[in-house]
Amino acid sequence: MSDPFARRVGAASAGRVGDPLAALATVPAVAEAVAAARAACEELRWHEAFRRRSREVRAEAGLRAAAASAALDGAPVGVEVLRAWATGGGGPADGADLVAAGALRAQAVVEAALPPLGGRGGGASLPLPQLVARVHAAAAADLLPAVDLGRPRSGEARDLRGLGPAPAPEDAAARLAALTGAVAGTAAPGVVVAGVVHAELLVARPFAAANGVVARAVARWLTTTTGLDPTGTVLPEPAWAAGPAPYLAAAARYAAGTPDGVAGWLVAYADAVRAGAGAARDVADAVLAGRLGDTAR
Repeated sequence: MSDPFARRVGAASAGRVGDPLAALATVPAVAEAVAAARAACEELRWHEAFRRRSREVRAEAGLRAAAASAALDGAPVGVEVLRAWATGGGGPADGADLVAAGALRAQAVVEAALPPLGGRGGGASLPLPQLVARVHAAAAADLLPAVDLGRPRSGEARDLRGLGPAPAPEDAAARLAALTGAVAGTAAPGVVVAGVVHAELLVARPFAAANGVVARAVARWLTTTTGLDPTGTVLPEPAWAAGPAPYLAAAARYAAGTPDGVAGWLVAYADAVRAGAGAARDVADAVLAGRLGDTAR
């Protein structure tokens, strides 16, 4: 195991590297948190809103995911501003607005790539590297030159400095290649797959900017395409935005590569998914009641 990704998941799974992501799911604390997240997502899918107004719920969830993701990257513009932009009511100016607009575009790319509502998931139509590149091109369109959109960085990463120095560009590329191979051949639960991909995109920082927005948007895609959340509406992002320090601290512990750090990230991630199923239920309730503005953040 010569690359950092393989070392990290190998250590966490006590050397069982035939399917390292599946091995991570056998860690007792992780398994318990995964089961709770899965149960919450299963309960969500039977909500009445998904029989009659599922597209509205998914669209609203995407807006809220984008708003929370933008807030985590220092752009707390709010759901109503993004709603106005999405419906043609003005647009971003500069600074934080550009980060938020990128988060909104990233969610639009993800939503377009999700399986149809009512589908079973598990049939991702895009290879992971292609999806990541498309999401980055959308997220960073106002932040980087066109030549850098969707392409690995050749220099330093500008964001997520609280996670410590970013790997060298060649090391980040090697890590993502190893990650792609592990995801393609895994039987791990969707929570673990999404959680590890999310963490690796944060830690490796493969792009010059917008890595956080990309990580969260791609994780949403994986949560749906792995079949964990066929509705495409689970919202862990508000939980992370409400506690950005614990979110980044958990990612930093994951970056250290210890078994406890990796397991701790996955437990926290599964807990956020479980909370996100509750947040999605609130959205579904609001859509049915016609009171979206009452619960938007």
